[in-house]
Amino acid sequence: MTDAEAVDAAPMIRYDPDRPLPLHPLVYLADGEEVTVGRPDTDSYGGFPPDGAELVRRLEQGATPREVAAWYEQEYHESVDMDDVIAALHELDFIRSSEEPESAAAPLRWRRLSRAVFSVPAWIIYGALVAWAMLAMAWRHDLVPNYRHVFFTEYYTIIQATLFVAAIPQLLLHESFHALAGRRLGLRSRLSIGRRLYFIVLETSLDGLVAVPRRKRYLPIVAGILADVVVMAVLTIVADLTREPGGAFSSTGRFCLAFAFAILLRILWQFSFYLRTDLYVLIVTALGCVDLHTTAKRMLSNRVNRLLGRRHRLHDEADWHPVDRRVARWYSWLIVVGYTVSLTTFVAAVVPVVYQMFTGVLSRFTGGGATWAELLDSIVFAGFILVQLAVLGWMALRDRYRRREQRLYHVIA
Repeated sequence: MTDAEAVDAAPMIRYDPDRPLPLHPLVYLADGEEVTVGRPDTDSYGGFPPDGAELVRRLEQGATPREVAAWYEQEYHESVDMDDVIAALHELDFIRSSEEPESAAAPLRWRRLSRAVFSVPAWIIYGALVAWAMLAMAWRHDLVPNYRHVFFTEYYTIIQATLFVAAIPQLLLHESFHALAGRRLGLRSRLSIGRRLYFIVLETSLDGLVAVPRRKRYLPIVAGILADVVVMAVLTIVADLTREPGGAFSSTGRFCLAFAFAILLRILWQFSFYLRTDLYVLIVTALGCVDLHTTAKRMLSNRVNRLLGRRHRLHDEADWHPVDRRVARWYSWLIVVGYTVSLTTFVAAVVPVVYQMFTGVLSRFTGGGATWAELLDSIVFAGFILVQLAVLGWMALRDRYRRREQRLYHVIA
């Protein structure tokens, strides 16, 4: 279905051309050749050309549809179809019904906390903690993250369970920093659960960022990484300060180093640009892209198909946004870098940990001499791994089913 057919299929909205159209309070943000118009109370936003945004602004200010149409024709020397305009505003839920009271954004909670978390004193503390941790690692190399730190105890179930439980508040803190950075700007947020490759992730949606000046979007985007870096620094400092008299790490210190290594994997994962991580969003925002990921993937595909002589499989480049096309020329190689980072991290960090754990489990079952506690630990550990794989498999099937439903919907439409 074409855009024109979609408009024709849209229900006719009844309105009086000589009476002002009741609109909810709207916000406007000019960014390049497009103006974002939206309702911050419902996070409903749409992109308009500058003349269209000015038309909506005049409607919101109380001009009647007939007056706005006359103004548009006088200003731009062409007529405008007000039926289409009003249908679009209705679809975005900008129009207020006669019985509906004028919307007012609900007061946001945690505004005071958000200002404190990103205040100047807070930034000084964050910087001091990170600097302290880096100096400690430079002075004592056993603090440098290493996959061997994961084995802070000989019982694999305890390793899995404690790191899993500890990861929950850390993930919540990561997403809370995103949300608080948004609340500092007066933005609402939503928290959801998703999957990225072999990671189960929490995701914070800040739809209102599209109506915020670009320079103010950066902190909400990278705030989660900031939280990870600060927590990793604190864990390193605690591990160093809790050493035993002989210089060996205490049980608390060993756990802190294990958890710090797990957080480091999360930070490295942010460089897997092909998964649309926080760093990907940062690049897209800074460069003003529209759909960089899709364009870059298709550009890579075209390069490979040209190299293999498969001209019939080339993607049409005519529909690519000019900014996306320009950036994708070099960003497409970052996708390759992202795959390289993921594979390198997996081989250098994840594989050694998994190998050591599973060889340890097998040796307990086949080598003899294992205590009942070690055997029980191995059984519970294996079951824990199977549960995680089952959850990942279920989420993968769920995502595939949703994509299939969407494709079916587009075919029917």
